Amino acid sequence: MRCFPKRLLTTALTLLGLLLLLSLWLQSPKDPLVVSTRLESWALKYREGLGLTDVSKVLMSVLSSLHVSEFLTVGLSSVKRKRGNYLLDTLKSIFKQSTQEELEEMVVVVHLADPDSEWNTQVVMDITARFTPHLLRGQLLVIHAPPECYPPLEGLKRNYNDAEDRVQFRSKQNVDYAYLLSFAANLSSYYLMIEDDVQCSKSFFTTIRKAVASQEGSYWVTLEFSKLGYIGKLYHSSDLPQLSQFLLLFYQEMPCDWLLGHFRLLLSQKEVIRFKPSLFQHIGLYSSFQGTLNQLKDDDFEADSLDLPDNPPAVMFTDIDTFENYLPRKAYSTMPEYFWGKSPSAGSHFTIVFHQPARISRLQVHTGSEEHHTDYLHSGTVELGSQHQGKGKGCSTYTHVGAFEKGHFERSGLENSTAAAPECVRILVTESQSEWLIIRSISIWTKANS
Repeated sequence: MRCFPKRLLTTALTLLGLLLLLSLWLQSPKDPLVVSTRLESWALKYREGLGLTDVSKVLMSVLSSLHVSEFLTVGLSSVKRKRGNYLLDTLKSIFKQSTQEELEEMVVVVHLADPDSEWNTQVVMDITARFTPHLLRGQLLVIHAPPECYPPLEGLKRNYNDAEDRVQFRSKQNVDYAYLLSFAANLSSYYLMIEDDVQCSKSFFTTIRKAVASQEGSYWVTLEFSKLGYIGKLYHSSDLPQLSQFLLLFYQEMPCDWLLGHFRLLLSQKEVIRFKPSLFQHIGLYSSFQGTLNQLKDDDFEADSLDLPDNPPAVMFTDIDTFENYLPRKAYSTMPEYFWGKSPSAGSHFTIVFHQPARISRLQVHTGSEEHHTDYLHSGTVELGSQHQGKGKGCSTYTHVGAFEKGHFERSGLENSTAAAPECVRILVTESQSEWLIIRSISIWTKANS
């Protein structure tokens, strides 16, 4: 058996545009030729009885010479679809939505995980034709693990009463990701998992860097930048060997996104840490499994979101009757949670009081939810306040800055809307409603006080 040697695909180009499949990388400082020899050595070890759960550990050692000290590796796995193909559009979005400075600290790794060698060859040629500059700069790598490297994919456990073909698909997908994670483990400080059918938000890289900085001093295993599946999940690269082994060990037990959740819990991150707005949107119309229609969308996605909101430290209070534990602070959180209040009356308020005055440049509020689509703010306004009156109270003076439209509010250019930096933000209900009120998210961007 030969696994990875000579068949580990990395895209390589000569200056004449020749494509070298299943061979050495382009000769450059980032692409050491010693990799091929070391992979041959790894194959011998594998044939001598290397266990499945040891694969990622050995592969890490083999690929140690690929370390390039980037900030971020973006990894995605792709297979042939019965209907539609979105890989090239996804790669285009990654590179188009990133600046040259961002790309200098990023590497994209594509795992072509289909057993059809003709399809793999054609896709690599398509990638080569479209993304030659990125390949030459080492910003894009394409790999392939051949079928003989995979564990058994027949006669697997029928957990959750899934059909046999569904079990086979999701089990193979776990192994696809395991090999991808193994390859990416030594390339950067952080690893971002996406799918091969996504649209990226502008400058998502800078937003992720800012989010990582905001978590300095706190423990985390996974940061999430989309609420969908495997999209937008960020890991420390140092955790990838362990995550790869975990996927290999339990590859037939459950779908990958479920395993990712268990991995987070096993490493003692109890709560989901998800940032909004989402940085990635699912664009595929047809699933990679059987080509079924799949119109799943992330309603928190914003294509032009340059960065995450600042949401300065603050306290929140309201005179709307709060339902159970859906507290006001949950509307201001980066977690997937929200405030839920009983039927608000005209004149009811939801007020944010900053610990320190904040020069607000942009403000966004989303109300309602997919599950409770009528529980949005039917009529209301947003005001910025000054002259804080003390603990448990709002401000004495407010300036109107806009009204809600269909349950949403967004306004930019607010930094000069008040004479002094605001101390409060107040959402004011202007008409009573029988429906309850969900405030799903409040996002505030600030500028330094002049």
